Amino acid sequence: MKKNRLGRTDTFVSEICLGSMTWGSQNTFAEASEQIACALDHGVNFIDTAEMYPTTPMSEKTLGDTETIIGEWVAASGRRDEVLLATKVTGKGKEWMYGGKDITPEKIRVSVERSLKRLQTDRIDLYQLHWPNRGSYHFRQNWTFDPTAQDKQPVKDNILEVLRALDEEVKAGRILHVGLSNESCWGSAQYLSIAEKENLPRVVSTQNEYNLMNRLFDLDLAELSHQEDMGLLAFSPLATGMLTGKYSDGEIPEGSRRTLNKDLSGRYTQKSAPICERYNALAREHDLHPAHMALAFCLSRPFMTSAIIGATSVEQLTTNLAAADVTLSDEVMKGIHDIYLDHPIPM
Repeated sequence: MKKNRLGRTDTFVSEICLGSMTWGSQNTFAEASEQIACALDHGVNFIDTAEMYPTTPMSEKTLGDTETIIGEWVAASGRRDEVLLATKVTGKGKEWMYGGKDITPEKIRVSVERSLKRLQTDRIDLYQLHWPNRGSYHFRQNWTFDPTAQDKQPVKDNILEVLRALDEEVKAGRILHVGLSNESCWGSAQYLSIAEKENLPRVVSTQNEYNLMNRLFDLDLAELSHQEDMGLLAFSPLATGMLTGKYSDGEIPEGSRRTLNKDLSGRYTQKSAPICERYNALAREHDLHPAHMALAFCLSRPFMTSAIIGATSVEQLTTNLAAADVTLSDEVMKGIHDIYLDHPIPM
């Protein structure tokens, strides 16, 4: 499998990353281990998680269980050096979710220690800030996003103190690289410029949602990515399964995400479902599996460092991994562009 450089570092990650947010709720340790083995056999060297996982559903009872499962795999397999582990520090949220606090130096120190213990490792290869303290337009919040309530100088002061805390962790060898998640172009630029000015760790990536139905990254962030070598780690490249075709005609397969979250966190609506069907139909017209077309499109984007795929079975995972060998024809790409022109932001 193709490997891409992580930012300006000497670290290379597989163009497909194995997501883990179902491990501990929809998937057991044995099933997660089977998925990891399958992914490694296909050339994947990158696993993404977070201290707040699993999320299907997210609950206080299972909080941190995904990292614990990965740690059990690390201890049992002896294959830690074959994978790059990425995790995330949780920001402002529910009180039961690690106190619901902002990301601060103290929060980082505590969270790094907890994640290392659960993961049963001495280092985190990529440590990401799950979402900005000031708020975000991601997860369908773009329709009501209003940045005018942000305090200007305190935001920049927090970025500086967070980078200093991350620098301490890097110097101690507990984390190797730093990344963002659910970030904006302005926020990413602040992290980059402040880090350069203060000689602090440089952000190597941002993990934002990106798929055929959500292409917000194509504009300002794509330009920043190109100019600053800050690549995208795309989560939900299949729009939480919508772009696999399994929800066609309103179907809700047993065990699928829609049995737990019917509108898929605002993705599946009366407006978005018909557009999704246009993409799925386009794939079938060209004898492509819808998942292969959706993932191959993501992998073709010049700013894509890695697309994060999740699965609840090895069968699903094997199907998704096969997309790495798919090249879309000019005709298919034109069909995608035509749908995009009609419906640029359907969800």
